[in-house]
Amino acid sequence: MIKKFLGKKNAPPPVIQDMANKQKRYEALVQAYHGDIYRYAYWLCRDKHIAEDIVQDTFLRAWRALDSLQDEKAAKAWLITILRRENARRFERKRFDIVDIETDTVADDVSSSSEQVIESEWLHRQIEKLSPEYKEPLLLQMVGGLSGEEIAQQLKLNKNTVMTRLFRAKNQLKEALEQQNTIKGQSNG
Repeated sequence: MIKKFLGKKNAPPPVIQDMANKQKRYEALVQAYHGDIYRYAYWLCRDKHIAEDIVQDTFLRAWRALDSLQDEKAAKAWLITILRRENARRFERKRFDIVDIETDTVADDVSSSSEQVIESEWLHRQIEKLSPEYKEPLLLQMVGGLSGEEIAQQLKLNKNTVMTRLFRAKNQLKEALEQQNTIKGQSNG
């Protein structure tokens, strides 16, 4: 009699079906964006283990708030927002010893590195020198892969403002590269 009333044989309760749907949605989200989210986390902290922790915390928070994600097209930007907040929490939780970069011995690492690694480190240092208003949109575009409009939403700015900041950031990097090439040319010539 009860089975006849329910209309389906052995159908899972709605709660279990909802959980299964949430699990599938979450797994698709992780599979689609884990690489991008990890790359952005690594770019922010430059440490594999810290990046892994931040990504894990990001996806844990994403699981908890998955029902709040209404537009699947906004998933990447949503995850990057969570990641940025997790990274900020990292600084709230821990006090870091401040080290002057000039006193840090980089020469040992550089001598054994390939030219590509050296160039990558140089670029990272140049980006770190940018003011936050230029650095943040640049990283969201270069590392996060976000469009100008998505960056504008992330940073709560006008899209034109974002595009101007991206243009200025890239120009500053271009000038630094030209200056570096001039210095190399003088030392080689």
